[in-house]
Amino acid sequence: MKDSKPKKKSGYGKSIVISVILHALLLIALVWGADFTMSKPEPSGKMVQAVVIDPSLVRQQAQQIRSQREAAAKKEQERLDKLRRESEQLEKNRKAEEERIRKLKEQQALEAKAAREAEKARQEKEKERKAAELRVRQEKERAAKLEAERKAKEAAVAKAEKERIAREKAAQKAEKERIAKEKAAKEAAEKARKEKQRLERLERERKEQEAALNNIFSGLETEVEQNSAAQSQFLADERSRFIEKYRIAIEQNLLKEDAFFGKECVLNIQLIPTGDYKAIVSSAKVVAGDTSLCRAAKAAIVQAKEFDFPKEAQLQREFRDFNFRFKL
Repeated sequence: MKDSKPKKKSGYGKSIVISVILHALLLIALVWGADFTMSKPEPSGKMVQAVVIDPSLVRQQAQQIRSQREAAAKKEQERLDKLRRESEQLEKNRKAEEERIRKLKEQQALEAKAAREAEKARQEKEKERKAAELRVRQEKERAAKLEAERKAKEAAVAKAEKERIAREKAAQKAEKERIAKEKAAKEAAEKARKEKQRLERLERERKEQEAALNNIFSGLETEVEQNSAAQSQFLADERSRFIEKYRIAIEQNLLKEDAFFGKECVLNIQLIPTGDYKAIVSSAKVVAGDTSLCRAAKAAIVQAKEFDFPKEAQLQREFRDFNFRFKL
């Protein structure tokens, strides 16, 4: 583009020169083509006609020449401007192409990086997949070992599911819930009545045992020895009786499973007296024994909520915090 500009200026100069020459020739032709005649001398007495050049016509021609020259210069300038714009556009296109190539290289670099990262991620996933397969295989082996236990618990789970469905249906129908509560209240009252009868029977038996003990020790040498032995036996009997009460109360609320039979559990129970020779459980902790049975026994103790509490001060001290052995 730089080499072409001098040539274009030279061509412009030539065009101006040619234009000036042509206009000069045109002016001369116009001047000499004006309307006058060269006649032979006439006899004296006639006037000689002179050639007159119109100045306005000359000015008009000169103005026309200037206008054409200016138009040619303007046209040439427009052509040069067009060439300059084209040159600038080519430079812009070149820079844009360079930028496009640069961005393309960057994109290729990013794609190469992404490909490397993707390969790395694929390898990691493959490693995780193999680890997952190993875990699945190990889990299957463990599941096979637990299959026997699952079958043993299947019946209990089915029962719990039925109870859950029953509770959901009861929640949707208030009337049925009311009837169910009334029925449960009646059953609880009947259970309490039977329990009262059982306790009364135990109380009679205790009194009979106490009377028997009194008869047995009536022949002892001293009243102190007799009372001491009778008291010890009485406390032992009472201790056994309350232990039996607690066993029955726990067993009544225990969700039994076949796997529990023959198993044993030792629980530490702490009772808090509430009055009327009743007590509530403040704590129940596993000391030793079968884990499943101990868990079920703890749940039964919590469900029982309230236990009978002895009248004797010595037994009250014992049953505030004692170890309870439970076996099916």
